[in-house]
Amino acid sequence: MAGEMPWPEVPIGNKNYTDAAVVIIGGGISGMCMAIDLLKRNKCRNFIVLEKSAGLGGTWNDNKYPGCCCDVLSQLYSFSFAQNPDWTREYPGQEEILAYLQRVAQEYQLLQHFRFNTEVVKARWDQEAHKWVVHVKTAPGSKEAEYHQDYEIKTDFLVSAVGQLNVPQWPEIQGIENFNGKKMHSARWDWSYDVTDKKIALVGNEIAKAAKHVTVFQRTPNWVVPRLDAPVSATWRNIYRYVPGVLARKRAAIMDFRESTYGFIESADSNMSKLFMSMSKEMLQRQLSDRPDLQGKLIPKYQLGCKRIIISDDYFPALGQDNVTLETRPIKSIEGTSVKVASDDDEIVSARDDYDLLVCATGFKTVDFMHPIQLVCKDDRHIGDVWKDGAKAYYGITVEDMPNFGMLYGPNTNLGHNSIILMIEAQSRYISGLIKPVLEARKKGKVLSLTPKKERLVEYNAQLQKELQNSTFNDPNCQSWYKNEKGIITNNWSRTVVEYQKMVQDVSFEDYVVDGSGKHEMEKGKTIHVGRVKEESTVGDKTLLIGVVSTAALLGGWVLRNSRYLRSTGMR
Repeated sequence: MAGEMPWPEVPIGNKNYTDAAVVIIGGGISGMCMAIDLLKRNKCRNFIVLEKSAGLGGTWNDNKYPGCCCDVLSQLYSFSFAQNPDWTREYPGQEEILAYLQRVAQEYQLLQHFRFNTEVVKARWDQEAHKWVVHVKTAPGSKEAEYHQDYEIKTDFLVSAVGQLNVPQWPEIQGIENFNGKKMHSARWDWSYDVTDKKIALVGNEIAKAAKHVTVFQRTPNWVVPRLDAPVSATWRNIYRYVPGVLARKRAAIMDFRESTYGFIESADSNMSKLFMSMSKEMLQRQLSDRPDLQGKLIPKYQLGCKRIIISDDYFPALGQDNVTLETRPIKSIEGTSVKVASDDDEIVSARDDYDLLVCATGFKTVDFMHPIQLVCKDDRHIGDVWKDGAKAYYGITVEDMPNFGMLYGPNTNLGHNSIILMIEAQSRYISGLIKPVLEARKKGKVLSLTPKKERLVEYNAQLQKELQNSTFNDPNCQSWYKNEKGIITNNWSRTVVEYQKMVQDVSFEDYVVDGSGKHEMEKGKTIHVGRVKEESTVGDKTLLIGVVSTAALLGGWVLRNSRYLRSTGMR
């Protein structure tokens, strides 16, 4: 029961089940970050997190294919406010990341706000009420569906945390739907299927490790740089946990390094770009020195950065295994258990006729940011109309004609050089600043809506696209998930993380059209400072040394006080 807590500190219960101050769509890293910021910054517990899966974690709950892991060093791939000293590897795997997110959710008591097996079908802005009406349906066969198969929730503010990597993209190959063997997308891996001694056709650039034979169908090669992954010893984990400043110092050092690599995006002629290409070629020649037939096929003919760089120590060796074939001829069709390709003289031939398993590692519907949710904005305008020329948003967060709406990991906020969590935290702070006056208005019995001014949005995106046109993302020699069909880069940010963080550390309401009965109480020119997390180096080596000496002194004092006990137990 809610007790005597004031709104919006009162959690949503049975009686107000369909009325929320804030609705968050998506229960992954973005949705969790937003939920925690609501708790910390707005003292708001009157929110719901709608998650279509049966568990939290987003992409780290959905993607479970063999070898699934992160390409950002573990100490930086965590929330700044929930740093993890216990990562067991330098680069975390999917299961360990998911376990971390589950611990954070428990620590911040988020689970009571989640509604699992609940998918958002449609959201419509009610101009008269100044609220969003969110239509949801529950998964057939789930416990939730026994209560209600679908219902509507009214909310003052709607947040999209669905991200860019959630809806699998199946390749358009003639006959793929009639493949006679087992078929799966890498983002929906079926661990009940035993791949041992199976013949596998893999469309895309990922490798299944346990198989009789694997054919990798490669459209274009990727630039690959060393990962240098390794276990994190128990000793180091204890140092990160107990010695003040060490974990923060390492996290900052990783942040500094990753920010310094931005040069390969800014220019194909940068020293960083040349360094990474040199590293990739050297590793290729060293690891496949006995396979000159593969080396030519694995060197990209486009600028480094146009596609996402693969960070791996074992990618090339996997392709060089005796049971792996690299197939670069284009796929034409699939017939039965056979994959047909076009030969050099344009004849259609079989790559192989007896595949047991077809794996499509072909990514996600990345340019359809809200797919398949229907969004109806002001004046019954659909999001498809707003984004007919490509998805765009103000700071990648707020959208034209969509009042009281914010996006995390939205258009042009993806990175090619650093941890996306750094961007998500900045966006979450900004959205919290937008939500604050909306909640204050409702507490006074009034309504308030905020919509980005079109001229500000147009000006921002024009400058953004101008910068992106000069980046390596825009290399005409390759196609990537960063671009839409018109060649517009809708996914990526054009500068460094720190520049983005500084840009959104203040919420200026001069950038927004303010409407509703509470608008007259908004100060003219009002700005809310939400600040930013300074992930770059702030803990110097001197401070770190003081922390180490202090810890050593504490440990030394403890040893002296307990020397008799240590001798009796044989530890000295």
